[in-house]
Amino acid sequence: MSIHEECGVFGIYRREGECARATYFGLFALQHRGQEACGIATVNDLELSCHKDSGLVGDVFTDAILDKLAGTMAIGHCRYSTTGDNVRENAQPLTLKYVKGSLAVAHNGNLVNTEELKTEYNYKGAIFHTDTDSEVIAHIIAQERLNCGSIEQAIMNAMPHLIGAYSIVVMSSRKLLAARDPHGFRPLCIGQNGDTFVFASESCALDSVGAKFVRDVLPGEVVWVEDGKLHSILPKVLPKSSLCIFEYLYFARPDSVIDGQSVYGSRLLAGKYLAQEFPVEADVVIGVPESGLVAAKGYALESRIPYNDGFIKNRYIARTFIKPDQSSREMAVRLKLNPMKAVVAGKRVVVIDDSIVRGTTTKPIIKLLREAGATEIHLRIASPKFIAPCYYGTDVPDKEKLIAVNHSTEEICKMLDADSLGFLSQQNLLKTCPNATCDFCDACFTENYPI
Repeated sequence: MSIHEECGVFGIYRREGECARATYFGLFALQHRGQEACGIATVNDLELSCHKDSGLVGDVFTDAILDKLAGTMAIGHCRYSTTGDNVRENAQPLTLKYVKGSLAVAHNGNLVNTEELKTEYNYKGAIFHTDTDSEVIAHIIAQERLNCGSIEQAIMNAMPHLIGAYSIVVMSSRKLLAARDPHGFRPLCIGQNGDTFVFASESCALDSVGAKFVRDVLPGEVVWVEDGKLHSILPKVLPKSSLCIFEYLYFARPDSVIDGQSVYGSRLLAGKYLAQEFPVEADVVIGVPESGLVAAKGYALESRIPYNDGFIKNRYIARTFIKPDQSSREMAVRLKLNPMKAVVAGKRVVVIDDSIVRGTTTKPIIKLLREAGATEIHLRIASPKFIAPCYYGTDVPDKEKLIAVNHSTEEICKMLDADSLGFLSQQNLLKTCPNATCDFCDACFTENYPI
């Protein structure tokens, strides 16, 4: 698997009490969405404070730092860089001061018209300190605020200029706001606990701070908390929603519910449909940690082949897809995953993974199972073939780097040294989210881009 996670955003408003520590817990729950950098910004008596750095949440923040971030509002961000280098300057939240006051922005997604907007605003005198599209969003909101009466209206006025994916949390000196692009590419939800309001990329982050799920932010909606009350505005006309379907397959935590659909339930169905499409005689079903595990259980339940833990994952090893060459990737896979010989030795094994992109990490996994004594390896993928890049915040590489573009299923199977290979069909992929209240973007599998 070589898909990078999305970013995670979090925001909290309390009439009384500090918010930085709650944001810290919220970011812990969202750490799977980005491990490169993180940050927290707070407002206390109209004063904005911020701390951010490269690294994991537990490394960047100490008790002493959190104690200094006093405030009744806070927003947080954990970052994976889809645009902009992985440097401290690009960490979020982004903060700025302008004639109307202070502003902090945290963003999940990716704009497709960043360069055009940067050129336009450079000629207007804007100075950009990072190379992220998130800073462009902050500048446009600030510019629009100069021409209207409220920050929420400024965000609404900025939306027509922003083409692409963005779920954002914004903090002014008096208001906590959240907004989702009109297509709803990236998830964003609302939670509440008494007079405390929370915005988060996933519902699992609400659970971490004791907030109850209220609803998802609607595509194109701006919501905000002011004086302890939740408010909302929507544009009059909205396009068809296009949530990234890979949120269910890979990005989100299994215990999250996104736009009405349980992530866990979606992955179970993916495994079920894989078993129906590609049955095989085998002795055990295993999943590739973490995102292949639930689909493997679904395959086992449908096929009645026993499920077992085929790998032990070392959670302290850096992700394999950032390694510069194949030999380094293979060594990283060995450090990250260790096969359970007692489970696979002498067995016909069905292996479930969420996707194949380049194939560079899948082949070492198959090799590990061979070395552990598996007699047959039947690879099943809980998504269709990747045939196109993504421009909305998922780091799917250029088309020529996608293994399925240049090779047939039979060729891929032989290249990976598997005994058989099956990809979930596009038809069954769309059936994995029966309770979803939205439509989906599946352009990486179909080349049908919403924008």
